[in-house]
Amino acid sequence: MFKWLPFVLSNLRRRPLRFVFTLASIIIAFLLFGLMQALSNGLAGTINLAGADRLMSLNKISIIQPIPYAYLQRVRATPGVKYAVPLVWVGGLYKDNRQQIPVVATDPESFLNVYSEIIVDPKAKTAFLSDRRAAIIGPTLARQIGVKAGDRVPIRSAFYKTKDGSDTWDLQIVAVYDVASNGSADKGSMYFNYEYFNESVTFGQDNISWMGLKLNDAGQAESIAKRIDAMFANSSNETLTSTEKAMAKRWAAQIGDIGAILTWVTTAVFFTMLLVIANTMAQSVRERTNEIGVLKTLGFKNRLVLGLILIEALAMTLIGGLIGLFFATGAVAAIGTLIKQYLPVFAVDRQIVTTSVALMIALGLIAGMWPATQAMRLKITDALRRGG
Repeated sequence: MFKWLPFVLSNLRRRPLRFVFTLASIIIAFLLFGLMQALSNGLAGTINLAGADRLMSLNKISIIQPIPYAYLQRVRATPGVKYAVPLVWVGGLYKDNRQQIPVVATDPESFLNVYSEIIVDPKAKTAFLSDRRAAIIGPTLARQIGVKAGDRVPIRSAFYKTKDGSDTWDLQIVAVYDVASNGSADKGSMYFNYEYFNESVTFGQDNISWMGLKLNDAGQAESIAKRIDAMFANSSNETLTSTEKAMAKRWAAQIGDIGAILTWVTTAVFFTMLLVIANTMAQSVRERTNEIGVLKTLGFKNRLVLGLILIEALAMTLIGGLIGLFFATGAVAAIGTLIKQYLPVFAVDRQIVTTSVALMIALGLIAGMWPATQAMRLKITDALRRGG
């Protein structure tokens, strides 16, 4: 069949404008498909990266509601809890006060124990543990605001005030940390000393936003979470404790069933594309009725005519689909650098490529089957009569 490829390609170019518009619809369809599949896989992959041996414990009402710091000591004494760390969402305003950045106050030592995938140079780690004004920053955020290790940065809070009437904390960046490839820690935040923050604020003292817990055994996560929540049941600050993975799923569910939304959008896009290709092929075959009759007169078998029309539909779908997938790969790579801190797993992988090629072949065959069958069944006399 490959020897007929030049013949097939020449037929595709017969109506250049129609071919371009049809090709454009295929390109757009597979561009969208590649982007949506990368997004879907990215969401699923990011959730799967979340630590199975880590719990998050926060206020049952909302994450913006604090919980007492005193809870931390009781949680640390809970059987099965290896480490527990306090975390306070400080928010952050940098430079022109319009650039908001994620800044979190925490206990340096327990933070590095709980989030052991965070990589910090030993010398910088010592400084982070000993200097109350020391801070570490993720590589994504460091690039975003243009800072490096050794820089002193003034960070303002959008809602916390210091006792001296200011709203600014002067922090010394001691390290731009990295994250191990199998870790789920955020690369786009800044962390500094909780004690330095807590002793200087005018309100919210001895409160934290949430706790991060490292467990001895991931298999006991559910029972430990229930035990922790039971400790603070019926208090003024009840807790909601679950694994990082479960919490990530819960937050994702708040914006809807992403998988279902993407499936419906993809189905609509491909159904529209299928109609466009089928219409193009039907018109192309109708215009070549006389030629098909001539080919059959010259000895072309019905199955060969069927095959040529199907190859034509497949060629058009594959050309447009591969171009669209190429554009999707480039777009995902470009977007990925911007959202890597939120979706560490965001790429057009081998599975997406394989699925896309299979769809190209399937859609090409489906779209071309009816016109090809009509051409195969066409009698020579009818073809020559219609063409005349």
